[in-house]
Amino acid sequence: MKVYIDGSAGTTGLQIYDRLRERRDIELATLPEQLRKDREARREALNSCDIAFLCLPDDAAREAVSMVEDPDVRIIDASTAHRTAEGWAYGFPELSEEHRAAIRTGKRVANPGCHATGFIAAVYPLVKLGIVPADYPLSCFSLTGYSGGGKKMIAEYEDLEKPVNLNAPRIYGLTQNHKHLPEMRAVCGLTRAPVFSPIVDDYYKGMAATVTFHTDLLAPGTNPKRIREALDDWYQYQRLINVAPLNWGTPMIDANAFEGRDDLMLIVSGCEERVTVTALFDNLGKGASGAAVQNMNILMGADELTGLNV
Repeated sequence: MKVYIDGSAGTTGLQIYDRLRERRDIELATLPEQLRKDREARREALNSCDIAFLCLPDDAAREAVSMVEDPDVRIIDASTAHRTAEGWAYGFPELSEEHRAAIRTGKRVANPGCHATGFIAAVYPLVKLGIVPADYPLSCFSLTGYSGGGKKMIAEYEDLEKPVNLNAPRIYGLTQNHKHLPEMRAVCGLTRAPVFSPIVDDYYKGMAATVTFHTDLLAPGTNPKRIREALDDWYQYQRLINVAPLNWGTPMIDANAFEGRDDLMLIVSGCEERVTVTALFDNLGKGASGAAVQNMNILMGADELTGLNV
C-alpha cells in the first residue's frame, strides 16, 4: 500500500508522517524538498499512490483533486474544501455505521475540522435521538492550543519576545462565519447554525469544545443523567470515544488534558435546568492527524487504532 502526503511540511502533514513513518504495512512516498511544490512532481506522486493525504489550503486541495487521473487513488482531504461536498464521505466513523461504511468503501474522504469534531461528537447523537430539536439555538465555545493555527501562529506564540496579548486567551471567529460552521450544521442536520466562539490560548495543543443546553427546550424529562446515558449508549462500542462519569473533572476541566492522544472524551456536567457537554481531545490528534490516520486504516481494512496514541 503506497501512501503519499501532499503538504507534508505543514503541521497536520508532519503529524501524519510521524504516525506513519515506522509502519511496515505501507510504503510512505515522499518528494525531495526542491520538488515539494513542483506541480508535475506532485501530479506524478498523486497518481502513483494508493492513498493520498491532502494537507493543504482549500484551493490547493481542490487543485490536487483535479490532478488525480487514476480512478483507484483514494484521497483523504484534511482541508475544509470537501467537508460538505457531494460524493465525499465525512470522515467521522463513530457517528454511525453508515459513516464508517461510506469511509470504508469510498474513494474520497473529508477529514473533519478540529472544533467541528468536538461539537459534532456531542450534538449529532442527541439530535438523532430526538433529545435536541434540529432547530435548537445551540451555542458552543471551544478552547484550542495555538498549534491549530499552523506554522505562522506557532512561531508567533513561541517567539521569546512575543507581545503580552499572546499570554492571554483570545476569542476569534467574531463575525460568526468560522469555516467549521457549515459542517457543524450539515452533519448534525440542524436548521440553524450554532453561535460559535473559538478561543486560542498560550499552550501548544489540546482542545475542549463545550456545547450548552437549557433542558426546558429539550425533549421532556431531559437532564444531565439522561444526556450522559444517551451519549454513553451511542458510543459504547467505539474505541476512540469515551463518555466520562457525570460531572467528571469537577471543579475544573483542563483543555490540554488529552495532549498527545488520538482519542476523545465527552464530559456531561450541570444541573437539572442547564447542561454542558464538553469534548476533550487533542486538536492535532482526533481533531486532525489522528483522525486522518484512523480513516486511512479503515480504507485499508486495517485495525482502526494502528499507529494511533490512545
